[in-house]
Amino acid sequence: MPEVRLVGLRKEYGSVIAVNQVYLTVEDGEYVTILGPSGCGKTTLIRMIAGIIEPSDGKVFIGGKEMTGVPVEDRDIGYVFQNIALFPHLSVQNNVSYGPRAKDLSPDMQNEISRKYLGMVKLLDKMGMFPSELCGGEQQKTSLARALASGSKLLLLDEPLSALDSRVRVDLRYELRRLSKELGITTIHVTHDQEEAQSVSDRIVLMRAGTVVETGTPEELYARPRNLFSANFIGETNLLEGWIREVKDGMSLVELRNGGLVKVAQTDMKVGDATVISVRPEFVFVAPEGIKAKVTNITFMGTYLHITACTENEEEVGFDVASLDGNLLTIGKELYLAVNPKTAVLYPKPENGIEEAIRLE
Repeated sequence: MPEVRLVGLRKEYGSVIAVNQVYLTVEDGEYVTILGPSGCGKTTLIRMIAGIIEPSDGKVFIGGKEMTGVPVEDRDIGYVFQNIALFPHLSVQNNVSYGPRAKDLSPDMQNEISRKYLGMVKLLDKMGMFPSELCGGEQQKTSLARALASGSKLLLLDEPLSALDSRVRVDLRYELRRLSKELGITTIHVTHDQEEAQSVSDRIVLMRAGTVVETGTPEELYARPRNLFSANFIGETNLLEGWIREVKDGMSLVELRNGGLVKVAQTDMKVGDATVISVRPEFVFVAPEGIKAKVTNITFMGTYLHITACTENEEEVGFDVASLDGNLLTIGKELYLAVNPKTAVLYPKPENGIEEAIRLE
């Protein structure tokens, strides 16, 4: 299983810097997702790893070997594209056996290998069909089987699920992780979908404007992101402005702009500092006292309701309640909201403002 190492990788298109000084190591057998908004450079990055694009500067190492000047076909990778790329004139089985056939393996071996991987993606009953006769999910499963049948131990997935229906995307993303782990393959998966990244990754690499913002496990990036951009991009969150009024007994007391008080189990800032609190909707709850607000919107989400409330200074706060409790809340209802202090995260207020700090481009 190959380790992938990127050293100062950079790509320029004239005056535009698509990828800027990326240093990253993907361990043997690791499933790493490169996540970020559209245009952040993640597809450019994976294409440089594949050799489809040559970097302007920096180096790519696969399995300890430098890849400068090594063509795509000699990098021993499997690549699944966003736009499903199958040979329309070949059957499903012949699409999958293309790699073994290109390696001059015997017809029996080609048949054995194609049947093995079609079985793994549950398409043995479709092996005689042509791509046009398959649905989108089946076509992408065929692409995946073809990549795996090449025998490569490095799998690159470039937005492999974005063209599929939502239900198919959910099913197939679990298949991708299962197969990767079952076969012991090093996998690098590019996506703009943070839910997709959270559900399949050992580790997430979050990008913005060509640079790596933060890396960590899905749990780390969701529960304790290191900056406001990460907190806002990964999952939903409330960003509340205030200042540190008191630091005592391992807790910071934050006074919000509307005068409400919130305790946070974090003391790395000092009294008087301007701050921003990030707290997920599931950790905000109705209480006898706290942040005074009025319900402005109720959205039915199936098992829960997502409530939006507005504070006296027009600051929105989102929180979730069980659907069965929905009759307790109505549009216009005034209430108080409190925050679980152990789940809130404090950040220094950005000098250039919150909007600029969380801007996608």
